[in-house]
Amino acid sequence: MNILQLNFEQGWRGGERQTLLSMMHMRDAGHRVALLARRGGELAARAREAGFVVHAFGGRAAMLAFLVKQGRSYDILHAQTANMVTWLALFKPRLGKLIFTRRTAFPIPQSRASRTLWKWRRVDALVAISEAAAAEPRRLGLSVSIIPSAVQFRTLDEAHAQAFSQEYALGERRVLATAAALTREKDPCTLLRAVHRLSQERGDFIFVHMGAGGDAEEEARALHRELDLGKYFVFAGYQPNVEDLYRLMDVFVLSSRHEALGTSVLDAFLYGVPVVATSAGGLAHSLADGRGLQCAVGDDAAMARGMSRLLSDRALRAAMIDRAAAYVRREHDPAVMASRYLALYRQILDDGE
Repeated sequence: MNILQLNFEQGWRGGERQTLLSMMHMRDAGHRVALLARRGGELAARAREAGFVVHAFGGRAAMLAFLVKQGRSYDILHAQTANMVTWLALFKPRLGKLIFTRRTAFPIPQSRASRTLWKWRRVDALVAISEAAAAEPRRLGLSVSIIPSAVQFRTLDEAHAQAFSQEYALGERRVLATAAALTREKDPCTLLRAVHRLSQERGDFIFVHMGAGGDAEEEARALHRELDLGKYFVFAGYQPNVEDLYRLMDVFVLSSRHEALGTSVLDAFLYGVPVVATSAGGLAHSLADGRGLQCAVGDDAAMARGMSRLLSDRALRAAMIDRAAAYVRREHDPAVMASRYLALYRQILDDGE
């Protein structure tokens, strides 16, 4: 098959990682795979470094002109973001078979329901990364395939991890951390309150927040000052190759209000870090059966208790790590994810003959 993956995001978050992982394993399976991406973005750079053909554009007009001219030359066009599927839906008559992967679990406002339904009906196959992400399209009467995201083990760059540890003076302290943007959906203020509660109980830890800014950054930094958390909580910002840094963590924490799946939690599973997180969306399934500790959205007291328990209970940590590692290897393998997508591609191509 001749496949074009489409992701026009500038940064490097879960969706961009999944796009490149899919491309690599589809190529390994013998298919021709190219990428349409934003010029200057990290995804475009990494895909070129991996040897892929990358069609990179600085703006929407040039990108759409390319699709109108070249869209029919691809068997499959796979939109990896909601913005991209909007543009593809408009030009559907000039394109090949369209796939869209939904990676969020946000409810669709009533004011946008008809427009969203129109564009989702234009694709040939709609995929969600979890049952939580599938809920809204199903509510609107659409058929959805579930293909979970994947994580791939990365060989440790010890120099990177050591440099990070030295920069933030981690020393002998216990390290709790998260990898999440400072957005309202990730709820950093609940996380800060939980860390403040934990600091009232013990002083042998540091919490490291890794992630880009967002619409909750100002509020989070103000609360950080108000709670006087300078000794216990540091904002480390966006970190490239964050996988290296999981090896420094004693506990991984996620305070999300909305989460379709939570690949950062899957990374924690993969690298042997016990997790405490909210039960938002797909996190409830990932953390089930003793794979992690769950708390209700916004419950900073429960989150603090979970962090304390994981720092103190060695036997619990060990059992949790074992269960989580077996689960992530079984359910979130990149080759399995790619094979599921390829089977779906073949199905819609066969249906069109």
